[in-house]
Amino acid sequence: MGTLVGHVAPGVGFLVIGLWHLFNHIKLYSMKPSSYYAPPWFPTSKLRHLELYLVILGSLASISMELVIGPAAHQPFDADGTIPTNHLHNFEHASISLALLVYAAFAIALDRAQSRLRDEMTLLLAAAAFAQQLLIFHLHSADHMGVEGQYHWLLQAVIAVSLATTVAGVARPRSFAVSYVRSASIAFQGAWFVVMGCMLWTPGLIAKGCFMNPEDGHFVVRCRSDEALHRAKSLVNLQFSWCMTAMAVFSMLLYVLLSKVFPEEPQYLPLVKGESTEEEEEEVEFFPKSNKKLMESESFVHMGKGFEAIDLER
Repeated sequence: MGTLVGHVAPGVGFLVIGLWHLFNHIKLYSMKPSSYYAPPWFPTSKLRHLELYLVILGSLASISMELVIGPAAHQPFDADGTIPTNHLHNFEHASISLALLVYAAFAIALDRAQSRLRDEMTLLLAAAAFAQQLLIFHLHSADHMGVEGQYHWLLQAVIAVSLATTVAGVARPRSFAVSYVRSASIAFQGAWFVVMGCMLWTPGLIAKGCFMNPEDGHFVVRCRSDEALHRAKSLVNLQFSWCMTAMAVFSMLLYVLLSKVFPEEPQYLPLVKGESTEEEEEEVEFFPKSNKKLMESESFVHMGKGFEAIDLER
């Protein structure tokens, strides 16, 4: 992951999944706010588990890049079978991808088996993946003191939000706010990964007074003075603030737009309840809930009794 492509590629994956969830949660809540229930993932019409298959393929590609394709020897071990220092970050990144692969694979298995509490168990797997991601980036073997470390510290704040809202989703599956923030945080993770990749491994975008220095087989951004380092970190903080504002504006605009595109569906209840024949079921009229309350009101009942009395007199 310590390259431009290594950050941009998984960043695009997180961004696409986050936007996909954000779109579907807003659409689902706009159309059925009273019966809203947040699923952990969304099926597609032609291929039900397409989202999860993409997560699995992306995870496998990431693991392959980290442990097979990326290393010069096309394997990450020393001659004695130990893990060299310059490949520790490869195993850390591959471990995150493995956790996501496990989540997606078991999500498919739970759905096909129609297991009880499959949504809750799937969310717990997602929470475990985010927890592992947070732990690995917090204890990352890469430098936490430089510019790259500042990007990683801020990334941990976003991952913590994804973790907290995923756990909260287990207890509150009908909360749109929880699902909305979780989806936006996943998309924000992807956007921040893309920003990291571009700003850390594009020479023309590196902060003034800093440079790319080759260390342990990969490039690290170093600064020529403490003043340049502090300036570079402050710029990272500003980038994070601007990205957060942009994500908040985009998420709110998407909510407003989709609320108009997908209005609430009217809910109807049958006028006649209980057992009925097939012919009677075909003739049943459906009225909105407001009409149902009117039918059950005391004045409406008295009116019906009055009509019955008139019929008897006739």
